[in-house]
Amino acid sequence: MPDLSGRLAILAGKGRFPVLVARAARDMGHNPFIVAIRGEADQDWSGFDHCQISIADLAQLARTIRREAIGSVVFAGGIDRRPDLANLRPTWRSLMALPAFLRVFAAGGDDKILRFAIRVLEKEGVKVLAAQQIAPDLLGTPGPLAQMRPGKSDWRDIEAAGAVALALGRLDVGQGSVSVGGRVIALEGLEGTDAMLARVKELRASKRLTVPGGVLVKMCKPDQDERADLPSIGPLTVINAHAAGLAGIAVEAGRALVLEREQVIDEANRLGLFVIGIKPANPEAVQCQP
Repeated sequence: MPDLSGRLAILAGKGRFPVLVARAARDMGHNPFIVAIRGEADQDWSGFDHCQISIADLAQLARTIRREAIGSVVFAGGIDRRPDLANLRPTWRSLMALPAFLRVFAAGGDDKILRFAIRVLEKEGVKVLAAQQIAPDLLGTPGPLAQMRPGKSDWRDIEAAGAVALALGRLDVGQGSVSVGGRVIALEGLEGTDAMLARVKELRASKRLTVPGGVLVKMCKPDQDERADLPSIGPLTVINAHAAGLAGIAVEAGRALVLEREQVIDEANRLGLFVIGIKPANPEAVQCQP
């Protein structure tokens, strides 16, 4: 059980992830307050106490924290756009850190910006928790999730794509890559996993990629603050991986999220893909073949 102080708030971005965390919090006996990020949050929050706030409006966020007696905060859901500096409304506390924020905003990757956001919230007196502390069942577990199992060539792809995913993470660029025939053919950037899989699908349609199979691998960034932006997959990831002609998906066990697990398993079984949790053997390469 996480050490919660005050009321729990969920900063909600895109997708179903925030809903799953909110439901898990209720199951633990909490009454979470949802801060839906304007222009990002896309779920119906009518069943929860909630408000909508611009991602750049730190002053309104601080007022909400005081009004609702928020003591703990969880980040959940995707954020596609960076804050609009023209609409930035800092608090007095965050104003002191504004020069550092501008430097991070101009040159930092997503992980650096999220780390800064965590520091700003902590300066407002709240404790930032990891979503998996509230909903631990969302974490990927070691081993196969669905009926299919990776073959020898699949393990070669897992190791190749996993090593590159870790390298991308060290550069704070992305968390995933795709390997086909032992060769990495797609890297995840700011556009995200689904867009990367769409590129692989286009490569097959244009006959530029003719080798069958392949694996999507998603790894946590080596130095990532695990309170925000863990790599994740969901049912749509499985559908898109199948559309891209891949044989399966591998995620880092214990440091990646499997959202709506039962649907992920059902889709993988229906489409004939494997989904597996892996553990890197060392920080330089993914060597996880049993």
